[in-house]
Amino acid sequence: MLSEEKIKIMTSLAMFEKHEGKRIFPIIRYFKSDYISSKLLRSFFSYTLSFVLCLVLWGLYDLERWMNTMELKGLTAAGFRIGIIYLIGLIIYMGISAAIYMKKYEYASRGTKVYLAKLKRLDKRYEGNTRPLKRTKGGRTS
Repeated sequence: MLSEEKIKIMTSLAMFEKHEGKRIFPIIRYFKSDYISSKLLRSFFSYTLSFVLCLVLWGLYDLERWMNTMELKGLTAAGFRIGIIYLIGLIIYMGISAAIYMKKYEYASRGTKVYLAKLKRLDKRYEGNTRPLKRTKGGRTS
């Protein structure tokens, strides 16, 4: 027999899986520290690559000026400033990335709790309809 409440719960579960499942289920497979550290590692490499590309573009833009004033002292000072800028930018970028990925993991954790609560509620609805099966020996019933 169909129950309207069971159908509503199953429909809401299906809609949750369809809309939120793509974002939540891949995240929850990890521990929080593993998820955040893997994303921070990816953020580190993406920031470093983009910084190097911007540095190369800037170097090509100012190449003529550098060739005219090629002093070792000036180049080491510029390298030191570039290193400081890189470190400050990296710290800021990693902080923002960590905050974003912590929020994503917390959102996924809350979503999983809601999903599991709905599954438990659906399971409780099915418990009332099941009858214990009568066990027989040898396949014969009496």
